[in-house]
Amino acid sequence: MSARDVILQVCQVLTVLLLAPLLQGVILQFEERVQRAQGPGIFQPYRDLWKLFHKQIVVPETASWIYWVAPFVAFTAMLTVPILIPVLTDFPLPLSDMGDILGGGLILTLGSFMVVIAGLDSGSAYGGIGSSRAVMVAILAEPTLILVFVGITLLAKAMLPFVVNHLLVGNLAIYWSPAHLFLIAAFFTLLIVETDRLPIHSSTHIEVYMIDEARILEYSGPLLAILKWASMMKQFILYTIFSNVLLIPWGLSREGTALGVIGSIAALLGKFLLVAVAVVVVETAQSRLRFYRYQELLAASFVFAILSIIGTQLS
Repeated sequence: MSARDVILQVCQVLTVLLLAPLLQGVILQFEERVQRAQGPGIFQPYRDLWKLFHKQIVVPETASWIYWVAPFVAFTAMLTVPILIPVLTDFPLPLSDMGDILGGGLILTLGSFMVVIAGLDSGSAYGGIGSSRAVMVAILAEPTLILVFVGITLLAKAMLPFVVNHLLVGNLAIYWSPAHLFLIAAFFTLLIVETDRLPIHSSTHIEVYMIDEARILEYSGPLLAILKWASMMKQFILYTIFSNVLLIPWGLSREGTALGVIGSIAALLGKFLLVAVAVVVVETAQSRLRFYRYQELLAASFVFAILSIIGTQLS
């Protein structure tokens, strides 16, 4: 374990930590532009977090220790995943062998699970609605995610994201194979679901649409800032996995030099712009659906994952 690798490992975590609000700001700005509005600016999430960290914490009388622990568990989980995935380099770093793609997915799910039970623990009706809706969506999303991991394993004969990245970079025939293209389609649908961009969601405090917002409605001050920051990091991580492992596996640093890392960050932001535009177009072009139709996109993602697995077995 060299000092350079340790520094690169820290840089990967800091990249996710510091740039996650910027990605959120860019997506919100794209949404405003599509709707012919001006928007608050791409740095608004940073200002919102700063304000929340300087506000008072108001705790519901019915809240238990889960209310206090959940934000920190979710935040810590999002800081752990960047250690396991290729954010800036295309080679494993000192702690990257702690887990594979499935392990990273488990950690992400742990963070989401803590937010769900925190919504129930608050005793709020809105928290219960948000948590129950989140679980209903997860019932179909999680099996599809597992099938996507199975498809990746069958395609690359490994579940390490670095191996998948090298396989796709070195073999264009596999990259353009139907199995891989179906994996991209399936994961893109999951990306929309896991980042709360389904056309049944709403980022505003409207009871009919609230899912993610309802779970944390009883939080305030620094605890709310930590939860919102963790949600932004989860979005950044999913974008990173989708961009660097499946969609555009090129542009990562091979030597780990300072110039290479800067180039990797620039390439990562460029990839995110492309994915963000696609996500915003899907979210805004589709008319708002009733909640019970959430299964339609998830069913399509499930079919894509199945087709990918069949494609890997036939090739």
